[in-house]
Amino acid sequence: MEWFEQARAAEQLRDWDAAIALVSAHAECYSTDHYMHDNHLWHMDLLARAERFSELTELALTDVHARRRLNRSFRERGMEAALRSRAKDGDRDALYVLVRLLYKSAPGGPSNGPGLRPGESVRTPDRGPLSIAVKRCGVTLGTCFI
Repeated sequence: MEWFEQARAAEQLRDWDAAIALVSAHAECYSTDHYMHDNHLWHMDLLARAERFSELTELALTDVHARRRLNRSFRERGMEAALRSRAKDGDRDALYVLVRLLYKSAPGGPSNGPGLRPGESVRTPDRGPLSIAVKRCGVTLGTCFI
């Protein structure tokens, strides 16, 4: 059995330690070998699914894929406070993800019937989910979003 078959089997069994160990040994961010890069993305996904947020947070300092996967995991779990904290610290992707999370739950958002389009919200920051995010996060558009 090849390593990736073992990793898939461990993943299906939710044996995160085994799956992560197998995949990380064959993963490299921005590798010229597309298999290694794909394995890197798989590794980030496994860390998120295993809820190893501390490891993802550490990797996110230098790895854009870890940062994006971490922020997406927070959004999927509705972890607004974690996204807000990351946005306050200057993570523009976290602010973007937070805006998307708030947009879905805001009056007039996709979950609540017709309303503002995302582009309209950005053009008119005095209303809509972007202004909610700015008010809740305490961040400024000049330093964090644009």
